[in-house]
Amino acid sequence: MDETLAKETESAESAPQKGTVTQRAIERIKAMIGEGRLEPGQRLPTERDLAAQLGISRSSMREAIRALTVLGVLEARHGSGIYVTQLEAGDLLETFGVVADLSRGPRLVELLEVRRILESTATALAAARITPDQLAEVEEHLAAMNATDDPEEIIAHDLAFHRAIALAAGNETMAAILEGLSSRTFRARVWRGYQEEGAFERTRREHAAIHRALVAHDPEAARAAAAAHVGEVEEWLRSQLSA
Repeated sequence: MDETLAKETESAESAPQKGTVTQRAIERIKAMIGEGRLEPGQRLPTERDLAAQLGISRSSMREAIRALTVLGVLEARHGSGIYVTQLEAGDLLETFGVVADLSRGPRLVELLEVRRILESTATALAAARITPDQLAEVEEHLAAMNATDDPEEIIAHDLAFHRAIALAAGNETMAAILEGLSSRTFRARVWRGYQEEGAFERTRREHAAIHRALVAHDPEAARAAAAAHVGEVEEWLRSQLSA
């Protein structure tokens, strides 16, 4: 066993042993990555060697590798072995979207509260940082939303409108979290409700206010417009739950 892995094993064995053996295996591999012992794109030792080096059964190591693969931390390359991914925020947070798709009732309101905080911050950052090309993309989706009453087209361009703004904020992690919170399934439910209540025009005005703040490069106006926009959805959902 080389000196680096020996130290890692000693450290792991002296740490409090919590959870299942598989969970401890997951934590050990994550520690190796977090501390730079395994770098993005690097190949892991074989399952047999890694299990022996860390003093864990092969079956537990196999389950740990499988779990980290599902989470996007590791990837299996056929005929080559297991590698650390590039650890991009979007890949690591991909499963986050499942929470928004499956949540209902009060939990969905909680997610909207989180989205309101993050989206208003992202929109404020975008107002300060957005480039002409990024602004043109936002305007393209805004125009497309205004040109149709088809809910499917509106949903697609609404998602793209907010995604473009989040990317313009220049924070990939925040954009990835917002992508997870921006569930197409949930937006479809909201847009159907808005259509029944004739609220399309109000939503178009909210999008226009966000766009004006971006054009003016006014972060505080952008923050307020985005918070108001998500806040309207939040209040609509609360009213649906109370009804």
